[in-house]
Amino acid sequence: MTGVRMPADGEHVLHLAARTAGLPRIGPRSAVALVLVSLVGLAGFGWPFLADASSPVAHGQDAPWLFAALTLLVLGVVLSALLDGTADAKAVALLGVLSAVGAALRPLGAGTAGLEPMFVVFLLGGRVMGPAFGFALGSTAMFASALLTAGIGPWLPFQMLAASWVGLGAGLLPRKVGGRWEIALLVGYALVGGVFYGVVMNLWFWPAGLVDQAAATAYHPHAGAAANLRHYLTFYLTTSLGWDVPRGVLNALLVLLAGPRLLTALRSATDRAAFGAPIRVLRPREDGSPAARTGSGAPEHT
Repeated sequence: MTGVRMPADGEHVLHLAARTAGLPRIGPRSAVALVLVSLVGLAGFGWPFLADASSPVAHGQDAPWLFAALTLLVLGVVLSALLDGTADAKAVALLGVLSAVGAALRPLGAGTAGLEPMFVVFLLGGRVMGPAFGFALGSTAMFASALLTAGIGPWLPFQMLAASWVGLGAGLLPRKVGGRWEIALLVGYALVGGVFYGVVMNLWFWPAGLVDQAAATAYHPHAGAAANLRHYLTFYLTTSLGWDVPRGVLNALLVLLAGPRLLTALRSATDRAAFGAPIRVLRPREDGSPAARTGSGAPEHT
């Protein structure tokens, strides 16, 4: 809501009621941007089950194009959140800070045995700040960590997408759950999210990852979607599940042990930043004298 009042001295005060960045809602522009980038991701990951037999297997060649599209769409998500009023400059600054924290945590695990503590940043950031913020945080933190660890390659855009979906899911969890139940919900999601990330990520190399195309775990261009899905599940269970479960368990433990304090710290930071506080813009008086001191408070309506 916006409102204008005219005090006795002729001062015009415009109140703009800002919306909290962490509100559990997605504006229309944000929703469109998230749908578009998710469709791009589904096409990039799921083409082996949808494409015909003549489609080339060339993730090494199409990854740069996917990265370029993803970068533009992530910027679109941030911009749309700004336009929808679900984020502001302070939220963008917090996005940068949390991305740096996530990047700094990645070398602590470096993917050894699937252990990647940086995922707790996506989980808690998305939970506190909402789905659009969680999506953008997953991509930006993964990209920053790749720069830090020299992990840039054709796999990077797929890592960014998968991490973004983890952050998005955290922001879409039920918002009315609090206290111990909230921690229990996040612990369960951390476990599922760690496995989900591995399930999705293997798809980027699986079609071209096996030389023996006769194997029951290989991609067969002429086999059809159902047969290839069975082959992929067999491949995943025999090669990757043992890496992804530790990732989920580690992040579930981190949420259980540090989640309450980290959630409190993030929410305190958002309160201090006053993402949802009304903004008062003062116009000069008609006589040209300086406007009265600005401040914030409850919005006034006419």
